[in-house]
Amino acid sequence: MFTSIHSLVRPGRDLRVDFIRGLALWFIFIDHTPGNLLGQMTLRNVAFCDATEGFVLLAGYAAGIAYGRLLEREGWAHAAARVAGRVGTLYVAHIFLFVVFTAQVGFSAAALDQAAYLDELQLDPFGAEPYRAMLEALLLRYQPAFLDILPLYIVVLAMFAVALPLINRPAWLLAASVALYAAARLLEWAPPSWTGSGWFFNPLAWQLLFAIGVVLGRADPQALARRFPWNRWLAVLAVLLLLAAAVLLNLTWHGPARGWEPPEWLAAWLAGVDKTGLHPVRVASVLLMAWLVAHWLPAGARWLNGPPAAPFVLMGQQGLAVFCAGIFLSFLGRLALELASGGWVQAAVNLAGLAALVVVAVVSAWYGGEGKRRKPAAALPATAQAATP
Repeated sequence: MFTSIHSLVRPGRDLRVDFIRGLALWFIFIDHTPGNLLGQMTLRNVAFCDATEGFVLLAGYAAGIAYGRLLEREGWAHAAARVAGRVGTLYVAHIFLFVVFTAQVGFSAAALDQAAYLDELQLDPFGAEPYRAMLEALLLRYQPAFLDILPLYIVVLAMFAVALPLINRPAWLLAASVALYAAARLLEWAPPSWTGSGWFFNPLAWQLLFAIGVVLGRADPQALARRFPWNRWLAVLAVLLLLAAAVLLNLTWHGPARGWEPPEWLAAWLAGVDKTGLHPVRVASVLLMAWLVAHWLPAGARWLNGPPAAPFVLMGQQGLAVFCAGIFLSFLGRLALELASGGWVQAAVNLAGLAALVVVAVVSAWYGGEGKRRKPAAALPATAQAATP
């Protein structure tokens, strides 16, 4: 089975990116399944960042590679048109997911007499004003819970289409990105929201991670290695900081149940490390991890090309289909965990969820003709790392 999956993996890419994106997609499924005990072991519980930060950073990295090369070959107009086409694909996927998810939750709430589902997942406005809610969803001004990641990506990618000429001037791109990020945080700039609660992910702030990823993707690997070289003592410091963050978060979230109350100043500070505006601590956390992984996991690591890594690599390469399926499956997993309890149910939900995501990735790759493309693509130079996001 793993061998057949491996045959669908697109070669000539930085498989580290695909593998980590696939892992992040599984984490998103786990984190979006309430009651999932495995969620206590995902990144969000041990670091000041989670799978979303990693996903956005890697999306920018892939976009920098893919569209940067297209810009060099075809010019801005053609590259921007391709980005716009991708934005359109994401928009259609978001609206389709909105309809499916709303029907799924609404039917479950009625069938199981669980109106709390609608309130918890912010679907009450749809029940009260369905036509207005649909219009606002089309305008991206209404985003129920779990349906806020694709709108973030849509807006950030649309901004990237405009900023494409700057990717060959990384200092200018980063300066513009940092300025917009600072303005969004200090002046509280954000896109409008129908419900008044604002966007859960403010794209004017989150574009910073995407821009950093773009710059890293466009940089020459050797120059990048010289600019951010391996330093043993710096690595030790980075690991200690990440471990300290893990201990701090564990004590804060679980300390009260064990008889330890965090000081008020610490609780207030942690509450201020917001996700909506992408707090600088979250940026620093994911960048520290990225630096460590980039040095600990070489691009040519043999195991990344092996069958065991293939499911996650393939999931990373078929990210859109896998993400949409993961949102749908996470609610099914929630229903299963609410209807039955026990370790075997936990194991079944997580293993079945992972297997379903892999199947979605396989079908998506097969439908896209990846198996047929593999042989011609293998003839490309090893340095060609096309990375279509």
